[in-house]
Amino acid sequence: MAADAHGEAGGNPVQAYVEHHLQGWTVGEGFWAINVDAMLVSLVLAGIIAIAFRLAAMRAVAGVPGGLQNFTESVLEFVNGIVTETFHGDTRLVGPLALTVFVWVLLWNAMDLVPVDLLPKMAQAVGVEYFRPVPSADMSSTFALSLSVFFLILFFGVKGKGAAGYGKEFLLHPFGIWLMPFNLILNIVELLAKPLSLALRLFGNLYAGELIFVLIAVMPWWAQWVPGSMWAIFHILVVPLQAFIFMVLTVVYLAMAHDSH
Repeated sequence: MAADAHGEAGGNPVQAYVEHHLQGWTVGEGFWAINVDAMLVSLVLAGIIAIAFRLAAMRAVAGVPGGLQNFTESVLEFVNGIVTETFHGDTRLVGPLALTVFVWVLLWNAMDLVPVDLLPKMAQAVGVEYFRPVPSADMSSTFALSLSVFFLILFFGVKGKGAAGYGKEFLLHPFGIWLMPFNLILNIVELLAKPLSLALRLFGNLYAGELIFVLIAVMPWWAQWVPGSMWAIFHILVVPLQAFIFMVLTVVYLAMAHDSH
């Protein structure tokens, strides 16, 4: 689309275009750098979710439901069915959490279907040079969400078994008291692997999807339609699938921490 727009880099214009689209709007450096674009898009999407569900609740009727109510009830029933089948404790926190994770990650991923030049050019019009509109293609976003799940795993482990029971299971499972050091190592690795796998799986899939859309945009405009349409159709399947996997694994991990073995 605009592969020649960034040729001023002095090198390969295609490389300059791709690198420009993979560079985010950041403030600060190193570990404390803030990815402003990811935070901004995430907050906007969170507001859309809150407003949409609030409108659905306000307009809910006992008779023939409208389109928004139908959609909302379908999502609620879908998520609630997974939660009740998987988590066997008090679901008053897990249910809303699973719903929030599913819908939020779904909208994160859906930003990958927005034309790759649209939001970056809008940002440039107001003086922002770099803008990446897909939060789930930003490793900081996926790790932040998975770290939230990590702390909830610890919380539900203590909540379900008590501090002493959770510590005892952590030290003695699966090989008993005589192999306590091996139990500790295995359980630490397992515990850390859960948020790590959640973050990397979501990031890897959406980063790859974003990169392919950018590479398709480098092609001449008349050659973009076939590969772009085919990849968009395939990506429409990836978008809800990755949100579903993240949500299901979150509920499964919380259930594993809560239940006694």
